[in-house]
Amino acid sequence: MWVVAVLAGVLAVGLIGVAALVDLETGDRTASIVGAVVSLAGLVVAVIALAQTSSGSGGGGGRRVRAGRGGVAAGGDLTGNAIGRGSTVVGPQSATRAGGLRGRAADVDAGRDGVAAAGDVRDNALGDDSERR
Repeated sequence: MWVVAVLAGVLAVGLIGVAALVDLETGDRTASIVGAVVSLAGLVVAVIALAQTSSGSGGGGGRRVRAGRGGVAAGGDLTGNAIGRGSTVVGPQSATRAGGLRGRAADVDAGRDGVAAAGDVRDNALGDDSERR
């Protein structure tokens, strides 16, 4: 971040110098060309960042979901499940909320007999003989 800030400052001082020392028309042309090049570089960086975050499990930014013995782990929402002997889910499902982690990387780890999710956990019956109404 500091490198970009210093580069932008040096570039701004350079453009002011061109406009002051040469002439305003040359400074205008130079600023237009530099602005176009910087915009193109920003577009390339944005496309690369978008491709890395939307690729999911590719590269180093993907989901990693682990569950220990008897555990339950979900890389997204955990909704409307009956987990455990004799567990039941009855009744209408609650309204879905906007947002969540869709498209984002997740690192979820449920230990032994644990339950973990990267998103919402709702409308579940968790544990033996449990019931959600």
